[in-house]
Amino acid sequence: MKIDLPKTHKMYRKNKGFLEAMHIDGWLLLGILLLLATSLAVVYSASGGDEAVMTRQAIRIGIALTIMFIFAQIPPNIIYIFTPWLFLMGILMLIAVLLFGDIGKGAQRWLEIGPIRFQPSEAMKLVLPITIAWLFAHSKFPPSFGRLVLGTALIALTGSLIVVQPDLGTSLLIGLSGLSVLFFAGLPWKVIFTAIAGVILSAPVAWHFMHGYQKQRVLTFLTPESDPLGSGYHIIQSKIAIGSGGIDGKGYMGSTQAHLEFLPESTTDFIFSVLAEEFGLLGVIGLLMLYSFVIARGLYIASQAQDNFTRLIAASFMMTLFVYIFVNIGMVSGLLPVVGLPLPLMSYGGSSLLTLMISFGILMSIHTHKKLLSK
Repeated sequence: MKIDLPKTHKMYRKNKGFLEAMHIDGWLLLGILLLLATSLAVVYSASGGDEAVMTRQAIRIGIALTIMFIFAQIPPNIIYIFTPWLFLMGILMLIAVLLFGDIGKGAQRWLEIGPIRFQPSEAMKLVLPITIAWLFAHSKFPPSFGRLVLGTALIALTGSLIVVQPDLGTSLLIGLSGLSVLFFAGLPWKVIFTAIAGVILSAPVAWHFMHGYQKQRVLTFLTPESDPLGSGYHIIQSKIAIGSGGIDGKGYMGSTQAHLEFLPESTTDFIFSVLAEEFGLLGVIGLLMLYSFVIARGLYIASQAQDNFTRLIAASFMMTLFVYIFVNIGMVSGLLPVVGLPLPLMSYGGSSLLTLMISFGILMSIHTHKKLLSK
């Protein structure tokens, strides 16, 4: 079969031009779709072949991709204009949660507006880093002391409103998303090391104010075998699943830990354990390569951004994605305390997926609108 290379190249250029005109980055979309396809397959297996579960997740993915496409059409300068108002709205919603939010699983984290029920803290995963990037958009690097203090105050305000819900895990992760912007803005290393020392020294005080279940999570992380049928059960079963996968795994639909219901939350927080049991070390390496591809593409977009605002947003989104992946895998592997964090683009559910897809839509907008402006 003879291939007409010039014709093939023209078709590639045509498709590439079409994606750019639709404000879609082809390489980033490819990585996302591969991860979402993997997610559907593993969720189906983890649920014991429940077609209803896979159908619901497929619908959520379709909605999230549509939302990603919509946000990709919004020019970054429009986001810049509305950033202060978005942050103010987010803070007001967090206050509303404390005043009359819905209680679920012992925490007051939800708001109901008509038929819509949502967690404002999910929105702040995006709004906070965008706000900090807005703050440093026109400042010199490294930023002035005053701007650093103001940025830290905004992060502390947001984190404190979430931690009292109580939701310590989400508060820490959202705080890290804001701090990542400070880091990319040129935060001096002496300030970073001072902050780390302060966190270590304040650990005994923080322990005193932690809730009982939060202290139990830390104790379980240190010695899960001390309560194998209670608080240590989740992590012990998860490590059994990961270890039993070996090099090449037990095969698709072969997760005995999930199918025999030894592994709790197998479709959400512990979905990585199911993948590791069924596909082994090779499957884990494949998943990490897909994540690395997406993060590398995001960092490339950040490096090509035209201004500080978009550059800081793109870099902080990828740093946040890396932290979420690192924390979930560390959690299910027994390397970090259990914090109830889903694995990005893999776990069953809609809230985290929607937040991620919005961030990818903004990334694509940054990249494609930059190209259009440069023509």
